[in-house]
Amino acid sequence: MTQTLKEAPSVSLKQTKLMSMVEATANVLIGYAIATAATYVILPMHGYDVTTQKALSISLAFTGISLARSYILRRFFNRL
Repeated sequence: MTQTLKEAPSVSLKQTKLMSMVEATANVLIGYAIATAATYVILPMHGYDVTTQKALSISLAFTGISLARSYILRRFFNRL
């Protein structure tokens, strides 16, 4: 006895540009907190003197790059 699966109706699950930005921003803000902590801990392990100000600044630069990357990739895959 063979069973066949019913096909699910085709539903478009496209994400709006605003929601892409909201998702990317939430993702990056969480990443920023993790990156700041990691910068503050990891760089001294490699001989760098890191103050809180430096850790925040370094993390902010990488956060901006990450936000742009995340948004661009989301929009690219949304077009597929």
